[in-house]
Amino acid sequence: MEHPPRSPGPGAPLPRAGAPLPRAGAPYSFSFEFFPARTASGNRSLWQVIRRAESLSPAFVSVTYGAGGSSRDRTVEVTRRIVAETTLRPVAHLTAVGHSVAELRGIIGRYADAGIRDILVLRGDPPGDPGGEWTPHPQGLRHAYELVELVRSLGNFTVGVAAFPERHPRSPDWESDIRHFVDKCRAGADYAITQMFFDVADYLRLRDRVTAAGCDIPIIPEIMPAVDVRQIARFAELSGAVFPAGLADRLESARDDKDASYRIGVEYATTMGRRLLAEGAPGLHYITLNRSAAAFDVHRGVLGAGRKPAAASGPVDARSAPVAGRSR
Repeated sequence: MEHPPRSPGPGAPLPRAGAPLPRAGAPYSFSFEFFPARTASGNRSLWQVIRRAESLSPAFVSVTYGAGGSSRDRTVEVTRRIVAETTLRPVAHLTAVGHSVAELRGIIGRYADAGIRDILVLRGDPPGDPGGEWTPHPQGLRHAYELVELVRSLGNFTVGVAAFPERHPRSPDWESDIRHFVDKCRAGADYAITQMFFDVADYLRLRDRVTAAGCDIPIIPEIMPAVDVRQIARFAELSGAVFPAGLADRLESARDDKDASYRIGVEYATTMGRRLLAEGAPGLHYITLNRSAAAFDVHRGVLGAGRKPAAASGPVDARSAPVAGRSR
């Protein structure tokens, strides 16, 4: 994959590459999610995983952004290094929570100066309590579609947004949830990545509802290998995702057998990935938790179904072709 071109200077437009999806005729894309490490040892582990991901030539990799901008500088630095030191295409997360519009403009400018042209836009959760009352910054933005518009106004960025197969936890009903998603499409979103989920039927219902509402941007499902029952139960609680009782029971029965838990989680996620692709999902986005084994084993298992992944370079533009977190 070629490096994204460098920005000529602050505020200068970047060439736009389109959504990070497979070329026309390629069956699907695959990608990986990382988070900025807090410690030197964590950073070393992160970069070991990034290098291993690079050897697989994914369509892109994404770097998350902490609640309230808590990892802002580390997110910028990791994505900057990915551009400078690898052949990977980095997608930088950006949330509106806790930031004024002026601060958001500055962060977007830093991404542009680093040669980053792909941003995943999220409204963001209240710092410290994802389920708490959401209060916008006095000089900030209230909705994710406004952040999409802001990013669009500042350069030729490719913009991704969040999608919620089980409905956003703050949405009172599906009608309002789909309306908010369509607002993001109309604001200029190129594609979406889902929040983690465990039932393929939820993804298919979401996709059908969005299509019926007149929005045809690609929706990439996010895959979380459930290899630790306590960890996944906590993630599900924070995100509002349903942790299937059958999977939870199997993992609980293997709580004291790490190898068995690992096999159960990888097998479940692999089966999900294969079915999603068979149902026409445009790609799979794997949550790594900065550890490569489970996500990469799932990817190998999905490939074992006999389908070849898309080439990493030359993604199509979503407009000419067709966690994510609890963020609107």
